Amino acid sequence: MSVSRETRILTVANQKGGVGKTTTTVNMAAALAQEGHTVLVIDLDPQGNASTALDVPHHAGTADIYTCLVQDAPLTSVTVKVAAFDGLYCAPATIDLAGAEIELVSLVARENRLKRAISDYLVHFEQTEGRPLDYIFIDCPPSLGLLTVNAFVAATEVLIPIQCEYYALEGLGQLLKTVELIRGQLNPVLKVSTIILTMYDARTRLAQDVVAEVREHFGDIVLQTLVPRSVRVSEAPSRHQTILQYDPNSPGALSYREAARELSQKVFA
Repeated sequence: MSVSRETRILTVANQKGGVGKTTTTVNMAAALAQEGHTVLVIDLDPQGNASTALDVPHHAGTADIYTCLVQDAPLTSVTVKVAAFDGLYCAPATIDLAGAEIELVSLVARENRLKRAISDYLVHFEQTEGRPLDYIFIDCPPSLGLLTVNAFVAATEVLIPIQCEYYALEGLGQLLKTVELIRGQLNPVLKVSTIILTMYDARTRLAQDVVAEVREHFGDIVLQTLVPRSVRVSEAPSRHQTILQYDPNSPGALSYREAARELSQKVFA
């Protein structure tokens, strides 16, 4: 089954932890849903932080993305509506996903299991809703294992959050090499389409230097919007909310809305 060309599938990846990967995933997805788009968040991190932020049940025993990857359950059977946002859906992750890296090794077509599940889901969504799904965001674990490989194979775009701090570009070389490897062997349409700079503190020279270095190195794929370092953004998940709910007029919320607008206007070819 073919994936609708009108659906943008973005894998949010950076094997460096603490860069705002999950925060970017849930807030960009929520902001796009607020703009009237239909969006699915796939939580591919065993920690389940995206599921927490979207207030989606993901306790042990909950049907989750693990059952799709390892047990061939349809994605429709685990996807739930996010109550706070019309048009936003989530496929949650439970602790069961922690064992998926090992269990996937022995399975047939192990790198393509998420892609197949998404393809079937998109066909079902279009048939039942009468329109294609607009966006899928896949939140990856902070590693380059089989879960992340599945995300790369399933996606058309890679969105990389980079924090405006020392060693910001550390490890990015390996991530980019992995993307090129996937392009060459498993998914020729995959492209690093977007970089978003997070945790920006305008008061420091270091943050300004990191922004300049990233823009010089990556050019037009870097969003103009800078997401500021914010306690409010960090607090929101503990309340099972995105920043758009927790403090909708805060600089963090405004930045993610603007970043989502930029992303939606990007021409991807």
